[in-house]
Amino acid sequence: MRPARSFRRLSPAERRVWNAYPTGAWVDLRTGDPEEDDPANGGGWGPERTVRAEVLASLLRGARQAEPGGTAGLRLAGARVTGELDLSDAVLTGKLHLIGCRLSGIISLTDATAAGVRLQGCDLERVRAGRCTVNGLFDLDGSRVRSGIRMDDAQVNGQLRLSRMRLSAQGEHSRRDGGRPREPYERSEGGPYGREADQARCALWAGGLTVTGATFLRDTHVTGGLRLVGARLRGGIYLRGAAVTATGPYAVEADMLECGTVEFSAGFTATGTIRMRGARVGGTLSFSGAVLKAPGRVLHLSHAQMDELILMPAGIEGEVNLAYSRIGVLLDRPEAYPGGVHLNGLVYEALRGPWDVAERLSWVNRDPDGHRPQPYEQLAAWYRRIGHEPDARRVLLAKQRGRRGTLRPAGRAWGGLLDLVVGYGYRPWLAALWAAVLLTAGTVAFGAMPPVKIDPEEVRVFQPFTYTLDLLVPVSVFEQRGAWEPVGWTRWLAWTLIVSGWILATALISGAARVLRPGPAA
Repeated sequence: MRPARSFRRLSPAERRVWNAYPTGAWVDLRTGDPEEDDPANGGGWGPERTVRAEVLASLLRGARQAEPGGTAGLRLAGARVTGELDLSDAVLTGKLHLIGCRLSGIISLTDATAAGVRLQGCDLERVRAGRCTVNGLFDLDGSRVRSGIRMDDAQVNGQLRLSRMRLSAQGEHSRRDGGRPREPYERSEGGPYGREADQARCALWAGGLTVTGATFLRDTHVTGGLRLVGARLRGGIYLRGAAVTATGPYAVEADMLECGTVEFSAGFTATGTIRMRGARVGGTLSFSGAVLKAPGRVLHLSHAQMDELILMPAGIEGEVNLAYSRIGVLLDRPEAYPGGVHLNGLVYEALRGPWDVAERLSWVNRDPDGHRPQPYEQLAAWYRRIGHEPDARRVLLAKQRGRRGTLRPAGRAWGGLLDLVVGYGYRPWLAALWAAVLLTAGTVAFGAMPPVKIDPEEVRVFQPFTYTLDLLVPVSVFEQRGAWEPVGWTRWLAWTLIVSGWILATALISGAARVLRPGPAA
């Protein structure tokens, strides 16, 4: 830990802060004029409102101790803080609470330990808090951060409040200023500036962050991405009314996130992909009322687990990936999938929403990678669980029809025949209909042109219906085939009936075997 520094000369404003620290008293340098006190204009504040960052850092590192019976703390409002506030590796002796201040340098809390950090309504250049521990509230509500926040592997034992902020990525701020990023980054194997480029596009770089309380980003405007890969947000994360405009591919990158509730709802807007591959959400992941846009894939939620997914956005553009995820309740609507949708491997316990069977069939049939049988089987299993057996059979029939397009010509021909005759076994009444049509046609035809008796001495009375039925049955039951010989064009009809009988029998057996076969397709 760096030793605290003492100062021989302090400005009047610094002297007030120095004297107030042991008791944690407030030092308010504001004038009362809202326009004058706006920290965005803090660069023009005079010496009467200017405090050096090194003075604040020295106090927080222990230059002055708490008075007996008191609680030390840095509480400062309306100040212009010059220089870098370097608190890295420090154990802060008091809470840090700034309101309406302008800090032109970087705030560094890397590897620091603090009882609480509150920077409310401030204008900040950049916050670095990687691997820091905050045993209390970490609050940046209402502040503007021009070059991003870094909180990778940080631990916040309380709430993380980032609401009503203006938060920009470092790369975005550097482009506005016409310069390179100020903070150097280590190089990655993927390229000389791969990691630097990734971090420069992220307004919040917080992989591995742990927050025991709730995390709030409500009504926050973000230019750049939010990176929360591997974060553990036990109290949930809430982004109601927030707007995230990605400067890279991802608006939100939260692979392997562990979280209670995730709220992208009620006015949330994202331009860029929301990626939560492998996330574990112990409550609800909600996109109710959100507006989501991306040039390619707008939602990547594959290999995730969640108790409930509410996919009812106010507007959405792009592809959705739910493949290999496990969802308790899926509440959605057809308009939530304007492009392709990956559903292979998706398992859900219940479906909710304003859907009919035809719309659900269209839903499972829109995989950009082609036909996948599992989404049909999962949907059919759901319909069977709620007692909708006809709908389940309709889904399984659609699965077989979709599969037919992946077969070779011979397989497609046989599949088409099975579909025509018995609906792949899911419409056995078609076989009865075909049999009735053939029986009627044969009865009428053979009644008009009866066959001749093969043995003239045998006493028999010709019955057109019985003769036709005996031709349709693959094995002669009524011994009519050997007793009568069709004549003229009825010979072709007789052969057609015999062949049709074998086809009907084979199709019925094949369809029944498919329907009765144990497994999800049954």
